[in-house]
Amino acid sequence: MARDERDLRLFIAIELPENTRRELARTIDALRAAGAGDALRWVRPEGIHITLKFLGATPPAKLNAIESALAEAVSGERTFALRPDGVGSFGGRRNLRVVWIGVGGDTDELATLAARVEAAIAPFGYPTEQRAFRAHLTLARVREDAPPQERERLHELLKAFDPPPFSAFHVKHVSLMQSTLSRGGAVYRALATFALEKSS
Repeated sequence: MARDERDLRLFIAIELPENTRRELARTIDALRAAGAGDALRWVRPEGIHITLKFLGATPPAKLNAIESALAEAVSGERTFALRPDGVGSFGGRRNLRVVWIGVGGDTDELATLAARVEAAIAPFGYPTEQRAFRAHLTLARVREDAPPQERERLHELLKAFDPPPFSAFHVKHVSLMQSTLSRGGAVYRALATFALEKSS
């Protein structure tokens, strides 16, 4: 694959199946209908994913070594099941910043996978996350000019919101993703994928 010589904006993620993305799209529609609209910048459903590690600007010369390390980290890990679960937010009542859907299911397996990814890429100079891994699916970000009163209103709306039911899905691979910033928002594409072993 021909690669640009400029630094690439990279992250490592679990991509979602199409059915889960459709369910998240219905959740976004339900939130809009409930009145959570103008102050939010919604994530396109096709771009929603579970981030395992954000790498940021990365020289293309590092890619082959990173891919080899990720392949080794994922090797031996078994497939497992997750399910989107509940709505939440970051930032608190007056400083609400992000709206997300939580993740349930085999979360211990997910945390183990995230830890293996962290350990695999640490030798390349990426700082190890000190906080406990907290998986989530970002639905929207609050616009920077939203006043505190609007953030409070959204916070109360989210507390009362009952999201539609979600189906479980199986995690079968991990992807090294590139994020390209454009006028319409970030565009993601997988540079490489690493399959987990099928459960026996």
